[in-house]
Amino acid sequence: MGALSGLTVVELAGLGPAPFAAMMLADHGARVIRVDRPDGADGSGNVLCRNRSSLALDLKHEAGRAAVLKLIATADVLIEPFRPGVMERLGLGPRECLALNPRLVYGRMTGWGQEGPLAHAAGHDINYVSLVGVTDAVGRPGERPLPPLNLVGDYGGGGMMLAFGVMAAVWSAQRTGVGQVIDAAMVDGASILMAEYWGFLGRGEFEGPRGTHVLDGGAPFYRVYETRDGLFVSIGPLERKFYDDLLTMIGLDPAAWADQNNQEIWPKLQRELEKVFRTRTRDEWTRLLEGTDVCFAPVLSMAEAQRHPHVAARGTLCDVSGMTQPSPAPRFDRTPPSSPRAGSKAGQHTTQILATLGYAAPEIESLIAAGAARQA
Repeated sequence: MGALSGLTVVELAGLGPAPFAAMMLADHGARVIRVDRPDGADGSGNVLCRNRSSLALDLKHEAGRAAVLKLIATADVLIEPFRPGVMERLGLGPRECLALNPRLVYGRMTGWGQEGPLAHAAGHDINYVSLVGVTDAVGRPGERPLPPLNLVGDYGGGGMMLAFGVMAAVWSAQRTGVGQVIDAAMVDGASILMAEYWGFLGRGEFEGPRGTHVLDGGAPFYRVYETRDGLFVSIGPLERKFYDDLLTMIGLDPAAWADQNNQEIWPKLQRELEKVFRTRTRDEWTRLLEGTDVCFAPVLSMAEAQRHPHVAARGTLCDVSGMTQPSPAPRFDRTPPSSPRAGSKAGQHTTQILATLGYAAPEIESLIAAGAARQA
């Protein structure tokens, strides 16, 4: 089940953003076959590897390369996670694959992109988001920048952007009969996630030190505050009505703080809010403010989030083989996805997949004996 039922995706095993993109597609019904190395890691405990089968092949072995090309010939999408040039050296580059399958969407996931001075350099999320201005914008004034986990580069600007690009190209291929190559680079994806901030900067609204602007913790009404028990709550009433409602509910006079966007009063208002929020525990503030229009939420740990009534009511999290993990998102009313299933061991479905490609049992045994394939 799922909106992408009938779509076939070949995913060459990698880390982080490429598996995330494949997970997004698999969650919504695509048939995703993960091509692992013969000595590949067990994916059964990896959330990013859920909802797919595994074929273990040595792509440096001529017979392994021939097998993956047979698989690619049947696919709508190929996802590869390697540095530029690796696929070409394996004989699996766009030229070979699109010649074999002209409708193929060839998705390439890298940090720096396929071209540019840094294209062949090693790197990780923290480097890609630092280069395009994200890291510099996160943190408190006068302190070092803080990496925003690896959500902006690896996942938002990487895997999710790749999934979007792949599906845009699939739509094009369905209408034109011609596939294409998707160059999904985390530097590009992280940059486009900053689109609104480039607009702010162009209007002179995002100048000065980090942590001094409305949405980066500088505004006292868009900030996290410590409570009496050492825990935290978040507030974000940007709109004047919600701002006035918050001040009223916590015992402050809105008229005394009417000039909401006057940055000269922000330090004084912040000190006042810090003092007020320390008068109650996080749960006491939650009972008072949650569900109102003051734009409030408690700051919960991942363990606590599992138990929150709203998260539970929506089924935002689910249990897969004893492991709590996010449910597929977004939601579809007509073609909802099936419940996720755990990932596979590397090579768990090798024999089965090779058989569907037309390999006879003796041929499969020969591939395995030669080390070109492995059945877990």
